[in-house]
Amino acid sequence: MSVNGAPAGLLQDFQALGDKKNGHIGIVLVHGFTGSPAAMRPWAEYLNARGYSVRVPRLPGHGTVPADLNNVDWQEWPAKVKAEIVELQKQCSQIFVAGLSMGGGTTLNVAAELGDQLSGIILVNPMIHVRGVSPRLAFVISRVIKFGKSVGNDIKRKGVTEYSYDKLPYRGIYQLLTMLKITRVALPTIRVPMQLFHSVDDHTLPVSNTEIIMREIGSSNKSRIELLNSFHVATIDHDCDLIFANSLTFIESLCK
Repeated sequence: MSVNGAPAGLLQDFQALGDKKNGHIGIVLVHGFTGSPAAMRPWAEYLNARGYSVRVPRLPGHGTVPADLNNVDWQEWPAKVKAEIVELQKQCSQIFVAGLSMGGGTTLNVAAELGDQLSGIILVNPMIHVRGVSPRLAFVISRVIKFGKSVGNDIKRKGVTEYSYDKLPYRGIYQLLTMLKITRVALPTIRVPMQLFHSVDDHTLPVSNTEIIMREIGSSNKSRIELLNSFHVATIDHDCDLIFANSLTFIESLCK
Protein backbone atom coordinates (compact mmCIF):
# COMPACT_ATOMS: atom_id res chain seq x y z
CA MET A 1 0.00 0.00 0.00
CA SER A 2 1.20 3.52 -0.79
CA VAL A 3 0.55 6.78 1.03
CA ASN A 4 -2.82 6.97 -0.71
CA GLY A 5 -5.82 6.52 1.54
CA ALA A 6 -4.11 7.53 4.77
CA PRO A 7 -6.44 9.07 7.37
CA ALA A 8 -6.28 12.85 7.52
CA GLY A 9 -3.26 14.07 9.48
CA LEU A 10 -1.69 10.64 9.99
CA LEU A 11 1.24 11.37 7.66
CA GLN A 12 1.96 14.77 9.18
CA ASP A 13 4.03 15.83 12.18
CA PHE A 14 2.37 14.85 15.45
CA GLN A 15 2.92 16.33 18.88
CA ALA A 16 1.21 16.12 22.25
CA LEU A 17 2.18 17.55 25.63
CA GLY A 18 2.16 15.35 28.72
CA ASP A 19 0.63 15.79 32.14
CA LYS A 20 1.93 17.47 35.31
CA LYS A 21 3.62 14.31 36.56
CA ASN A 22 5.50 13.11 33.46
CA GLY A 23 5.18 15.96 30.99
CA HIS A 24 8.72 17.11 31.71
CA ILE A 25 9.94 13.94 29.97
CA GLY A 26 9.95 14.27 26.19
CA ILE A 27 10.24 11.56 23.55
CA VAL A 28 10.87 12.00 19.81
CA LEU A 29 9.84 8.97 17.71
CA VAL A 30 11.43 8.65 14.25
CA HIS A 31 10.06 6.55 11.38
CA GLY A 32 11.99 4.61 8.74
CA PHE A 33 13.12 5.12 5.13
CA THR A 34 10.19 5.45 2.67
CA GLY A 35 7.88 5.13 5.69
CA SER A 36 5.81 7.69 7.55
CA PRO A 37 4.77 8.86 11.03
CA ALA A 38 2.00 6.22 10.86
CA ALA A 39 4.56 3.61 11.99
CA MET A 40 5.30 5.54 15.21
CA ARG A 41 1.97 7.14 16.02
CA PRO A 42 0.49 4.28 18.17
CA TRP A 43 3.69 4.14 20.23
CA ALA A 44 3.62 7.90 20.73
CA GLU A 45 -0.03 7.79 21.76
CA TYR A 46 0.73 4.98 24.24
CA LEU A 47 3.45 7.07 25.90
CA ASN A 48 1.39 10.23 25.85
CA ALA A 49 -1.52 8.40 27.52
CA ARG A 50 0.90 7.76 30.40
CA GLY A 51 1.71 11.45 30.71
CA TYR A 52 4.81 11.89 28.56
CA SER A 53 5.31 14.65 26.00
CA VAL A 54 5.81 13.22 22.51
CA ARG A 55 6.66 14.35 19.01
CA VAL A 56 6.58 12.29 15.81
CA PRO A 57 8.20 14.16 12.91
CA ARG A 58 7.60 13.49 9.24
CA LEU A 59 11.13 13.27 7.89
CA PRO A 60 11.94 15.38 4.81
CA GLY A 61 11.08 13.60 1.56
CA HIS A 62 8.54 11.29 3.19
CA GLY A 63 4.76 11.05 3.27
CA THR A 64 4.29 12.84 -0.07
CA VAL A 65 5.50 11.30 -3.36
CA PRO A 66 8.56 9.04 -3.92
CA ALA A 67 10.28 11.60 -6.14
CA ASP A 68 10.62 13.93 -3.15
CA LEU A 69 12.93 11.44 -1.46
CA ASN A 70 15.30 11.71 -4.44
CA ASN A 71 15.72 15.41 -3.71
CA VAL A 72 16.77 15.34 -0.05
CA ASP A 73 20.23 15.71 1.48
CA TRP A 74 20.85 13.32 4.37
CA GLN A 75 21.62 16.17 6.77
CA GLU A 76 17.96 17.18 6.62
CA TRP A 77 16.89 14.05 8.54
CA PRO A 78 18.93 14.54 11.73
CA ALA A 79 18.27 18.28 11.46
CA LYS A 80 14.54 17.59 11.64
CA VAL A 81 14.98 15.39 14.71
CA LYS A 82 17.16 17.98 16.41
CA ALA A 83 14.53 20.64 15.72
CA GLU A 84 11.96 18.44 17.46
CA ILE A 85 14.30 18.07 20.43
CA VAL A 86 14.68 21.84 20.66
CA GLU A 87 10.90 22.20 20.78
CA LEU A 88 10.61 19.62 23.55
CA GLN A 89 13.39 21.24 25.55
CA LYS A 90 11.18 24.32 25.94
CA GLN A 91 9.10 22.38 28.48
CA CYS A 92 11.03 19.16 29.11
CA SER A 93 14.05 18.53 31.34
CA GLN A 94 14.83 15.08 29.89
CA ILE A 95 14.74 13.89 26.29
CA PHE A 96 14.63 10.41 24.77
CA VAL A 97 14.74 9.53 21.07
CA ALA A 98 13.27 6.35 19.59
CA GLY A 99 13.86 5.24 16.01
CA LEU A 100 12.70 2.50 13.64
CA SER A 101 15.03 1.19 10.91
CA MET A 102 16.57 4.23 9.16
CA GLY A 103 15.01 6.22 11.99
CA GLY A 104 17.28 4.21 14.27
CA GLY A 105 20.29 5.21 12.20
CA THR A 106 19.16 8.82 12.36
CA THR A 107 18.70 8.51 16.12
CA LEU A 108 22.28 7.25 16.45
CA ASN A 109 23.55 10.13 14.31
CA VAL A 110 21.79 12.63 16.57
CA ALA A 111 23.00 10.86 19.72
CA ALA A 112 26.59 11.08 18.50
CA GLU A 113 26.26 14.85 18.18
CA LEU A 114 24.08 15.76 21.15
CA GLY A 115 25.59 13.36 23.66
CA ASP A 116 24.57 14.28 27.20
CA GLN A 117 21.52 16.22 26.04
CA LEU A 118 19.75 12.86 25.71
CA SER A 119 18.76 10.60 28.59
CA GLY A 120 18.45 7.50 26.41
CA ILE A 121 17.73 6.08 22.97
CA ILE A 122 15.44 3.25 21.88
CA LEU A 123 16.01 1.45 18.58
CA VAL A 124 13.72 -0.95 16.72
CA ASN A 125 15.35 -2.99 13.95
CA PRO A 126 17.86 -0.17 13.46
CA MET A 127 19.81 0.34 10.25
CA ILE A 128 23.55 1.04 10.20
CA HIS A 129 24.67 -0.50 6.88
CA VAL A 130 23.67 -2.34 3.72
CA ARG A 131 26.04 -5.24 3.20
CA GLY A 132 27.93 -5.05 -0.10
CA VAL A 133 26.57 -1.65 -1.13
CA SER A 134 28.80 1.35 -0.53
CA PRO A 135 27.65 4.97 -0.85
CA ARG A 136 29.81 5.24 -3.98
CA LEU A 137 28.12 2.25 -5.63
CA ALA A 138 24.71 3.59 -4.63
CA PHE A 139 25.63 6.93 -6.19
CA VAL A 140 26.56 5.30 -9.51
CA ILE A 141 23.35 3.28 -9.56
CA SER A 142 21.28 6.35 -8.70
CA ARG A 143 22.62 8.16 -11.78
CA VAL A 144 21.14 5.44 -13.97
CA ILE A 145 18.05 4.23 -12.08
CA LYS A 146 15.74 6.57 -10.19
CA PHE A 147 13.46 4.00 -8.57
CA GLY A 148 13.47 0.37 -7.52
CA LYS A 149 11.07 -2.10 -5.92
CA SER A 150 9.52 -1.01 -2.63
CA VAL A 151 10.87 -2.41 0.65
CA GLY A 152 8.09 -0.95 2.81
CA ASN A 153 5.29 -2.58 4.78
CA ASP A 154 7.23 -5.62 5.96
CA ILE A 155 4.54 -6.38 8.55
CA LYS A 156 3.33 -9.80 9.69
CA ARG A 157 0.07 -8.53 11.12
CA LYS A 158 -2.68 -8.59 8.49
CA GLY A 159 -4.45 -5.44 7.39
CA VAL A 160 -1.84 -3.06 8.82
CA THR A 161 0.20 -0.53 6.83
CA GLU A 162 2.83 2.09 7.58
CA TYR A 163 1.73 4.04 4.47
CA SER A 164 5.15 3.75 2.86
CA TYR A 165 6.16 4.55 -0.68
CA ASP A 166 5.48 1.94 -3.35
CA LYS A 167 8.85 2.73 -4.97
CA LEU A 168 12.41 2.82 -3.64
CA PRO A 169 14.10 6.15 -4.52
CA TYR A 170 17.72 5.32 -5.39
CA ARG A 171 19.14 8.82 -4.95
CA GLY A 172 17.62 8.78 -1.49
CA ILE A 173 19.41 5.46 -0.89
CA TYR A 174 22.73 7.13 -1.70
CA GLN A 175 22.01 9.86 0.85
CA LEU A 176 20.94 7.25 3.42
CA LEU A 177 24.08 5.15 3.02
CA THR A 178 26.24 8.27 3.29
CA MET A 179 24.60 9.13 6.62
CA LEU A 180 24.98 5.58 7.90
CA LYS A 181 28.67 5.40 6.99
CA ILE A 182 29.38 8.59 8.92
CA THR A 183 27.20 7.42 11.82
CA ARG A 184 28.90 4.05 12.12
CA VAL A 185 32.28 5.72 12.55
CA ALA A 186 30.79 7.71 15.44
CA LEU A 187 29.22 4.73 17.27
CA PRO A 188 32.05 4.39 19.85
CA THR A 189 31.48 8.01 20.92
CA ILE A 190 27.85 7.38 21.88
CA ARG A 191 27.54 6.89 25.65
CA VAL A 192 23.82 7.31 26.33
CA PRO A 193 21.82 4.31 27.58
CA MET A 194 20.37 2.26 24.71
CA GLN A 195 17.53 -0.23 24.43
CA LEU A 196 17.36 -2.20 21.17
CA PHE A 197 14.56 -4.39 19.81
CA HIS A 198 15.32 -6.90 17.06
CA SER A 199 12.87 -8.97 15.00
CA VAL A 200 14.22 -12.47 14.44
CA ASP A 201 12.15 -12.67 11.23
CA ASP A 202 13.06 -9.40 9.50
CA HIS A 203 12.79 -9.46 5.68
CA THR A 204 14.23 -5.97 5.23
CA LEU A 205 17.47 -5.82 7.24
CA PRO A 206 19.89 -8.61 8.20
CA VAL A 207 20.79 -9.14 11.85
CA SER A 208 24.27 -7.75 11.13
CA ASN A 209 22.81 -4.26 11.66
CA THR A 210 21.86 -5.08 15.25
CA GLU A 211 25.13 -6.92 15.87
CA ILE A 212 27.25 -4.01 14.63
CA ILE A 213 25.43 -1.51 16.82
CA MET A 214 25.53 -3.72 19.92
CA ARG A 215 29.25 -4.37 19.41
CA GLU A 216 30.48 -0.92 18.39
CA ILE A 217 28.37 1.55 20.36
CA GLY A 218 30.15 3.12 23.33
CA SER A 219 27.20 2.85 25.72
CA SER A 220 27.81 0.75 28.81
CA ASN A 221 24.07 0.60 29.54
CA LYS A 222 22.76 -1.30 26.52
CA SER A 223 20.25 -4.11 26.12
CA ARG A 224 18.77 -6.17 23.30
CA ILE A 225 15.26 -7.64 23.27
CA GLU A 226 14.27 -10.23 20.65
CA LEU A 227 10.89 -9.95 18.91
CA LEU A 228 9.51 -13.36 17.94
CA ASN A 229 6.25 -12.48 16.20
CA SER A 230 6.95 -9.43 14.05
CA PHE A 231 8.60 -8.55 10.77
CA HIS A 232 10.59 -5.34 10.14
CA VAL A 233 8.00 -2.66 11.01
CA ALA A 234 7.60 -4.09 14.49
CA THR A 235 6.18 -0.89 16.01
CA ILE A 236 2.80 -1.69 14.43
CA ASP A 237 3.14 -5.48 14.29
CA HIS A 238 2.19 -8.26 16.72
CA ASP A 239 4.99 -7.39 19.18
CA CYS A 240 4.10 -3.71 19.46
CA ASP A 241 2.73 -4.13 23.00
CA LEU A 242 6.01 -5.71 24.08
CA ILE A 243 7.93 -2.78 22.58
CA PHE A 244 5.65 -0.22 24.20
CA ALA A 245 5.75 -1.80 27.68
CA ASN A 246 9.50 -2.41 27.73
CA SER A 247 10.31 1.04 26.39
CA LEU A 248 8.16 2.52 29.14
CA THR A 249 10.11 0.55 31.75
CA PHE A 250 13.38 1.72 30.18
CA ILE A 251 12.29 5.36 30.25
CA GLU A 252 11.01 5.11 33.82
CA SER A 253 14.31 3.60 34.95
CA LEU A 254 16.18 6.66 33.66
CA CYS A 255 13.78 9.40 34.71
CA LYS A 256 14.89 11.72 37.50
